[in-house]
Order: sequence, then C-alpha cells, then structure tokens
Amino acid sequence: MMHLLVQFLLALMATGGFALIFHVPIRHIPACMVIGAIGWVCYEISMYYYESPVMGCFLAACVVGLLSQFAAKFLKDAATIFIIPGILCLVPGSKIFNTMAALLNEDISEAAQIGTETLMMAGAIAVGLLVMGALIRVARSIVRKTIRLKDLI
Repeated sequence: MMHLLVQFLLALMATGGFALIFHVPIRHIPACMVIGAIGWVCYEISMYYYESPVMGCFLAACVVGLLSQFAAKFLKDAATIFIIPGILCLVPGSKIFNTMAALLNEDISEAAQIGTETLMMAGAIAVGLLVMGALIRVARSIVRKTIRLKDLI
C-alpha cells in the first residue's frame, strides 16, 4: 500500500510538471495532477493483477479519459486540457528508447519484440481514450433524448 502512495505522489508531481510545460491554466493544474496520478495508480494496480502493460495502459487511459471528461464538464473547459498532461505518465518512453538501443546494437529480434509491445501500449492508450470519449458522447445523447421525451409528455 505504501508503494502505491509513493507512486501516487510521484505521478502527481510529474503530471504537475507536464501541466506547467503545456501552459495549462493555473486553476486547472490541480485537476490535471489528480487525473494523472489516478491514471498512473490504475496502471500500477492493473499491472499487479494482469501483468500486461498493454492492458494496464488501456485501463489507465480509460480512467484518464473518463476523469478528464468529468473535469471538463465540471470546470467548463476542453477535455484536452486534462487529457494531455494526465496521459503523459503512461507513454512508454523507456520502451521506445530500448527499442532504438536494440536497433542500434543490431539485435533485430529484441527490437521487434520490444517495439511491438511499445506500439501495442501506444495503441491501447489511444483506444482507451477513444472508447471513453465515445461512451461519454453516447451517454450524453441518451440523457438529452430522455430529457426531451420527458418534456414532451
């Protein structure tokens, strides 16, 4: 449990740094920090249970996407402001580096193995964000139609 708390605090600071780099408005930085930290803890928990970085990235991206949509609605701003800093902790930068190092060392099989996993992780992040964005839009549409039908009756 202490390990997750340390991970949460470190992800909180890292996401805050990314929010500063991307010039997120000051009033949105705390929300960005919490979203990024929760996304990272979700990744860590899913890695513990599933031992799959691809599944971890997908689930964490879904959480970041969902929380970003809620923050955007609550704080009345674009969801992108919360998604970009929140998702950057999940980007597999070290795996990209290891893929390039394997290519430079002419170890093609290792580069292919690490590179494939890296691409799958990046794809899982994109699909997770896409799925949550689509689900939120569908849910909003259903709620709006329900309210309109209620008004007609």
